[in-house]
Amino acid sequence: MKERIEIREGSWAELGEVAGEIRRIVFIEEQQVPREEEWDGRDDACRHFLALHDDSPLGTARLLPDGHIGRVAVLREARGLGIGAALMRAAIASARRLGHAQVELAAQTHALAFYENLGFTAYGEVFLDAGIPHRNMRLSLID
Repeated sequence: MKERIEIREGSWAELGEVAGEIRRIVFIEEQQVPREEEWDGRDDACRHFLALHDDSPLGTARLLPDGHIGRVAVLREARGLGIGAALMRAAIASARRLGHAQVELAAQTHALAFYENLGFTAYGEVFLDAGIPHRNMRLSLID
């Protein structure tokens, strides 16, 4: 399936309707993140990434202006197929093009190994965000 994953990059105006639905399903429905925490008012300032397979949207992520990657979400039926990694590679490539020296994210602790496999390093203590344990991670983009 990996070779048939398409990643689109764009603004919230371009991708938000579909990306927002994926985030609603994954974060609000599945993970019980409060609606007001998910919709933080920052989407208009971000670059967004949408993963599609055979024109079916299956995942999303966003890159904030400060180089943080967030709201990485893949629909349950598409997990384990390489979609999250493809989204992350696209967000990292975009951050490089924009001149960021590093990217950071707050990873749910169950996903630490996923991000470590992409080269991220955890730092700091575990903290709760929306009642879910997280840890900060970073990846240097300077060779």
